[in-house]
Amino acid sequence: MKESESILDKRIYKAFKALGEPTRLKIIKMLSVQGMCVCELSEVLDMLQPRVSQHLKILKDAELVVENKEGYFICYTLNTAELASLWKEFFTFLGADLTDLPGYEKEIARMGTLACNEKIKEIKEKLKKEC
Repeated sequence: MKESESILDKRIYKAFKALGEPTRLKIIKMLSVQGMCVCELSEVLDMLQPRVSQHLKILKDAELVVENKEGYFICYTLNTAELASLWKEFFTFLGADLTDLPGYEKEIARMGTLACNEKIKEIKEKLKKEC
């Protein structure tokens, strides 16, 4: 991550990176149904407990899951407040004008040169004709 990227960019990046692994996505889906401990997730995923714990640590570091001690066990649940906040901010981010976002100056300048590029205009015209 570049220093010029905003806190929101870093937060979104961390969350999507955590969700970008199939096993972690499965864990998130299972936790959306019910809270589970490592031993339960290990059983359901047919995976060793240390590996499940590694996945949970990444999800916890991204603030997507929370842990609650229940007797001898630690039960993991979705951090629904964080997920709701993250999605809301992500869609706000997507809807924002690029010129209003810090750290996108170089990309905006490069996009400006694309509009003037004859090769890109030709490709766009060709695609319009094919549709």
